[in-house]
Amino acid sequence: MAFESLDFVYHPSRDVKRDIAYFTDVLGGRLRFAVEGMGARVAAIELAPPPPLLLLADHVKGSTPILVYRVASLSRALAKLTKHGWEEEATFEIPHGPICSFRAPGGQRIAVYELTRPAAAKTFEGRRDF
Repeated sequence: MAFESLDFVYHPSRDVKRDIAYFTDVLGGRLRFAVEGMGARVAAIELAPPPPLLLLADHVKGSTPILVYRVASLSRALAKLTKHGWEEEATFEIPHGPICSFRAPGGQRIAVYELTRPAAAKTFEGRRDF
């Protein structure tokens, strides 16, 4: 498996607005965006030079973050994972491209995605919906 980079840590949040304040005011992070849509709130915090960005999201279930790795080809990555006996959890789209998530046997949450829409990041940069 050839991961290109760990681009996002998608972390569950029960109160994204509160968590933004903590990660920016207390920890000194930089808010890259705070968007609301389709019943969900997501905020991107830069704690160190990216990647990865910390994404606080109220629609992510549970308490375990999802490590989101970029791959050159999602279809090739999934074919390799299938050969090694992985179990798919969900395949869907994010603004950056198609993504597939799964759980490791120890409960860790991992996702791989293909960057098919590189301009997507620019559309969110600086946006403040809440």
